[in-house]
Amino acid sequence: MHRPTHVALLALFLFAAGFAEEAITNDSVVKAVKAGLPESVIVGMVKTQPCKFSLLADDLISLKKDGVSDAVIAAMVARVDAPSTTTAAAPPAAAAEPAKTIVADVGVYYKRGEAWAEMLPEPVNWKEGGFMKTIATSGLVKGDVNGNVKGGQSRNKVTCPIEVLIYAPEGVAVTEYQFLRLRAHKDSREFRTVTGGVFHASGGASRDQIDFEGKKIASRTYLITLQSLKAGEYGFLPPGALGQTHASQTLGKIYSFSVIE
Repeated sequence: MHRPTHVALLALFLFAAGFAEEAITNDSVVKAVKAGLPESVIVGMVKTQPCKFSLLADDLISLKKDGVSDAVIAAMVARVDAPSTTTAAAPPAAAAEPAKTIVADVGVYYKRGEAWAEMLPEPVNWKEGGFMKTIATSGLVKGDVNGNVKGGQSRNKVTCPIEVLIYAPEGVAVTEYQFLRLRAHKDSREFRTVTGGVFHASGGASRDQIDFEGKKIASRTYLITLQSLKAGEYGFLPPGALGQTHASQTLGKIYSFSVIE
């Protein structure tokens, strides 16, 4: 078994001391070869020391001419191709955050400054057949009815243009909401509707319903921009207000607001 001579060991010590603080280059390898260091020692240093090799075609030819063995050259090539051990590892990619809802609860909201303000619903009484009755305590309503909301004005005061956000219940589309103009009286506001839609006055004109478009911006979340409403009382009637036989979260309620000049 070949063992390095004392001269080779001394050369190895001097070589390691000279290059411990700086990267090994092509010239460093050639110097080690010419100093008589064993091939295994040079290969070991190539694999473990910081390095800065140039291994283009002309560089490889030059190394061979200077007596560098194939094993040492192969170690140099492998070291250049391997990921740098001195480069800091890239931080792991941040885990994608789960989609967040813009508002926390189902309902209707309007833009007030930079925040969304909740449009608190008001109870609706329904008048049919010449008398008033509350939807929460009555049976299924069929045909056209008048909705009545207490108070001459809504507590929500807005100016145009208005941004409205509807966060709908699971399985409900924005097209199931009705947007209505309410006819204001001294102590109440009224509108006319029918089961499944809004009543149209004779002559073909729509008296209380106003068309609108809702743009879906998140799961179950729709943005509505109202550009040119006249001053007056308005409201969004949620689905189910006339089609159920018992009270629920949205049954017999309307989300109202007043447009002021």
